[in-house]
Amino acid sequence: MAREFIVEADGGSRGNPGPAGYGAVVVDAATGETLAEVAEYLGVVTNNVAEYRGLLAGLRAARDLDPTATVHVRMDSKLVVEQMSGRWKIKHPDIKPLAAEASRVFPAGQVTYEWIPREQNKHADRLANEAMDAGRRGEQWSPAASTAELDVRSAASAAPRKGFGAERPGGTGDAVAGAAKAPAAPAAPRKGRGEPRDQPPPAGTVTTADKTTADTRAASHVASPGWSSAPDLGAPATFVLLRHGETPLTPQKRFSGSGGTDPELSPVGLDQARRAADALARRGTIEAILASPLTRTRQTAAAVAERLGLDVTIEEGIRETDFGAWEGLTFGEVRERHPDDLTAWLADPSAHPTGGGESFAETAARIAATRDKLIAAYAGRTVLLVTHVTPIKTFVQLALGAPLKSLFRMELSAASLSAVAYYADGNPSVRLFNDTSHLRPEPGP
Repeated sequence: MAREFIVEADGGSRGNPGPAGYGAVVVDAATGETLAEVAEYLGVVTNNVAEYRGLLAGLRAARDLDPTATVHVRMDSKLVVEQMSGRWKIKHPDIKPLAAEASRVFPAGQVTYEWIPREQNKHADRLANEAMDAGRRGEQWSPAASTAELDVRSAASAAPRKGFGAERPGGTGDAVAGAAKAPAAPAAPRKGRGEPRDQPPPAGTVTTADKTTADTRAASHVASPGWSSAPDLGAPATFVLLRHGETPLTPQKRFSGSGGTDPELSPVGLDQARRAADALARRGTIEAILASPLTRTRQTAAAVAERLGLDVTIEEGIRETDFGAWEGLTFGEVRERHPDDLTAWLADPSAHPTGGGESFAETAARIAATRDKLIAAYAGRTVLLVTHVTPIKTFVQLALGAPLKSLFRMELSAASLSAVAYYADGNPSVRLFNDTSHLRPEPGP
């Protein structure tokens, strides 16, 4: 009877691209015994490359133990799991050979893949961080100095049982739920996702039997548990909400909805889109990009898609409100020309702008329906929605259960990031609102 192995693998890049490393562990499926560990510092590469290198190292370690074994790969990278399972296309030319190489380690049909939440991949994560920490010191990862297995076992015995997937509100997770992995030990910022680049050299493998006794100092590195004691709800559907960059109308504070001139991004807006793309690459875990059909959102989404190597899907449901005859006017101009209509609009969410258009109540109904559709379509995944002021405020208003008048109490800047996570029990969690830290001036030389 063929042996069965579990391979858990992970990779990270502190900067994406930045100093990177991977870790992988081979476990006997029948006994749970750790059979082999492997890790390597890769130099400066992207997160995607590090993840694929971790997969390759884990598969090779399993093959060295028994080339006839069946292997079940468990990773918290949805990208790698979906691509290696054949459900997602592989587009980047640097990733294609890595995936092809991984597929040749074992015969077809001998390897299966499963996505797991990051909390269930701590052993490989710890190895990857050890490799990156070693690289920071100018060293390569040493199996003799590794404390990864002891760290994970100590943390498992010390921490209370936690829910499956991302932490609930109040936990110690990243501000964008599921957008970046928390490091297993104090270190520089963890991994993000971005365009894959160079391919590092192969790493060596060490079996558990070859290792010396782990350093007992690992006990001081046990990760602190989060606050969650909720039942197993699975990973949430997380919507990262990006407002488009500036257009010529933005600094003039003119109404600019879906019924106006459909302006393009200004040079400032294009730069903001680039900065947002870089920030999202650093945060990581964006798995799909949806955009409003308007030009400014499509341009912003295109900048992010190019940086992350993803396609853009147009979603009509997240377009901006149609402001009717107010399109292109400032608030003061509307007050001069249509004072009664403006007063009614400010007082009643069901009131329409002059000349028709769309009321905030109608926008809210549209956003709620779109939200429900997307939650079902992207369950357990992190999705970027490139949209506008009113839709983003409405997503937040609905998540908080606040009245529609609260839209007038929110400030939302161009190219800002917000995020809402939606759990299987129907409870949402606002994780971020109007973050513009990525738009701060870049430091000089």
